[in-house]
Amino acid sequence: MSESLETFTPDGLERVLVVVAHPDDAEYGASCAVAAWTAQGVAVTYLLLTRGEAGIRGMPPERTAVVREAEQRAGCAAVGVSDVRFLDHPDGLLQHTPQLRRDIARVIREVRPQLVVTPTWELEAPWGLNHVDHRVCGLAVVDAMRDADNPWLFPELLEEGLEPWATQRLMVAGHTRLTHGVDVSGPPLEAGIASLEAHEAYLAALPWHPAPRQMLAEMTAGQGQRIGVANAVLVRVI
Repeated sequence: MSESLETFTPDGLERVLVVVAHPDDAEYGASCAVAAWTAQGVAVTYLLLTRGEAGIRGMPPERTAVVREAEQRAGCAAVGVSDVRFLDHPDGLLQHTPQLRRDIARVIREVRPQLVVTPTWELEAPWGLNHVDHRVCGLAVVDAMRDADNPWLFPELLEEGLEPWATQRLMVAGHTRLTHGVDVSGPPLEAGIASLEAHEAYLAALPWHPAPRQMLAEMTAGQGQRIGVANAVLVRVI
């Protein structure tokens, strides 16, 4: 018998920060949840640690970075997000350094979210072996959340006028140990599909990739059964 899951509701949420390694990372389910929240008035910010410049074979990194940033902004617009921020850490070579933690902590202090969303840091994810950048991103987010609330770390942030901020909840997408489901039935699912479809050049370079509509509709329908709704995204909330 599968373990019962709670339905996650945005009660008390005013601001959410989504932190991912690459353009398109949030579009495999999490963006559907984002669409549900923005429709209810929650302000959502995306932070991309890289520009995904190493992600398209046959396209030079300098061109890929421009294309993928534009596609990410279009994908975010589809789910009601206009605050999209990019760092310039290297795609494929992301490292868990104090500098990366500081850069994430800076944005946490700027946005002051009640919830941070990030991908799983597990080596073996439900879809297979997890990308190194995803693993580094998740772990760095965990540490940066703690750093953001510590006034003695990164004093340069205080000098920038950024006071400590404690985020109370972390939502992990793609984790193998699930605790909650987000109902994305109806318009949120449609918006999430559009957000993945916006990554046109990236998907065109992956001829084996399922059509976004088929992929997300089937995935969320299966996950929705766990919480008794038509479509859901399952997550771990800490």
